[in-house]
Amino acid sequence: MAHGHDHHHSSHTQVLPPDKAKINLIWKTALILAIITTMEFILAFTVPRGTLLITIFVSLTLVKAFYIVGEFMHLKYEVKTLIWSIILPTMFIMWFIVALIVEGDAILFMRESVLKNY
Repeated sequence: MAHGHDHHHSSHTQVLPPDKAKINLIWKTALILAIITTMEFILAFTVPRGTLLITIFVSLTLVKAFYIVGEFMHLKYEVKTLIWSIILPTMFIMWFIVALIVEGDAILFMRESVLKNY
């Protein structure tokens, strides 16, 4: 071990003052997401179960997802074509899921009504 040449390797990181605009944006985002989640919570206890409630939940979840992606993944600052290339397929998939739920419910209702007639 070499004596006499003990070098301290200090990190040269600089502590920056907090960016108030970024902090405000985070709080604004948290507030918006909390409001949407509160709406979902209220709807869960006030709207009867069914396709309408599922559609509302899927829609509000999409709003939250796009808001999170837009803010935290900075997608809202990207080229509009990139945004639409992500949003359109996602909307189609969500429409497809809702359509399957509605059709599945209709088929279940038909089967139950046919079985009741026998």
